[in-house]
Amino acid sequence: MSSKGGDEQCLGWAARDASGVLSPYKFSRRNLGTEDVHIKITHCGVCYADVVWTRNKHGDSKYPVVPGHEIAGIVTKVGTNVHSFKVGDHVGVGTYVNSCRDCEYCNEKQEVLCSKGSVFTFNGVDFDGTITKGGYSSYIVVHERYCFTIPKGYPLASAAPLLCAGVTVYSPMVRHKMNQPGKSLGVIGLGGLGHMAVKFGKAFGLSVTIFSTSISKKEEALSLLGADKFVLSSNQEEMRALAKSLDFIIDTASGDHPFDPYMSLLKPYGVFVLVGFPSEVKFSPASLNIGSKTVAGSITGGTKDTQEMIDFCAANDIHPSIEVIPIEYANEALERLINRDVKYRFVIDIENSLKEN
Repeated sequence: MSSKGGDEQCLGWAARDASGVLSPYKFSRRNLGTEDVHIKITHCGVCYADVVWTRNKHGDSKYPVVPGHEIAGIVTKVGTNVHSFKVGDHVGVGTYVNSCRDCEYCNEKQEVLCSKGSVFTFNGVDFDGTITKGGYSSYIVVHERYCFTIPKGYPLASAAPLLCAGVTVYSPMVRHKMNQPGKSLGVIGLGGLGHMAVKFGKAFGLSVTIFSTSISKKEEALSLLGADKFVLSSNQEEMRALAKSLDFIIDTASGDHPFDPYMSLLKPYGVFVLVGFPSEVKFSPASLNIGSKTVAGSITGGTKDTQEMIDFCAANDIHPSIEVIPIEYANEALERLINRDVKYRFVIDIENSLKEN
């Protein structure tokens, strides 16, 4: 227990070692500061980051790890200096909960790029030296700057995946002006991120092509998600037929895969954005230079992008496709996530399943 914590017990589920197995855990959160928001967590999305840090895949896990950075809930208390939120408001918390608030990126509301490093929502070291603990828990205390307004009519369960999966694809699409009707978008991978890229693409008025290694996803991609085309990436004939046809490709796949075949699908000046984390990126210089193409990377998004994206989803009736689960199912959900057996995002119903034993 941290000596800096408050009196109120926070219930959570934590991994204690690299096995990644989650089980009930009690801990203290910091006392409510003057600019803090106290949030009763109702829902938390399950992201691959939860696998990475519960299982120490990067070698920097700080156990016990309470995962979860797609958080939605209801404000229960506010600090005396909080101006953006009041008790009863619906709010979200994403992948980071602090930043220096003073560098050029923080000043531009791109806190995710903070010069001193943004503080991750879980397994991060906060500025007071404490280790952050995430949304697989009953409540969280967060500075108001890193909280987002969820419009009252928008379901909290749907809002949770927007806080990472949603903004991770929305942010680079808007940055590269892919929110303009009539352009053509390619989406590699149809998981939590990929399916949101398709939904945003259709809402922006784009022609959307999905690339997948799994033919079983074809029917759903076309009928349920409304993609214009589905291409099995191993089918060279189908791939060749799309040569120089796409303005933009967003690559959400984290498994290793070739890049040259996709680069050939971009029009001149086309942009390829990587949001997944394969072990390496390798392509021929000719794939880039001929056609004056651009390869870019992206992570989640700043506070400005994130709020804009939530408002866009609410205004345009865009909802992630989710499977709502109780906290007791979290270990199984992480296994299913590893095996890509989810359509397309698990969301934990914290409010109704996380109880005192």
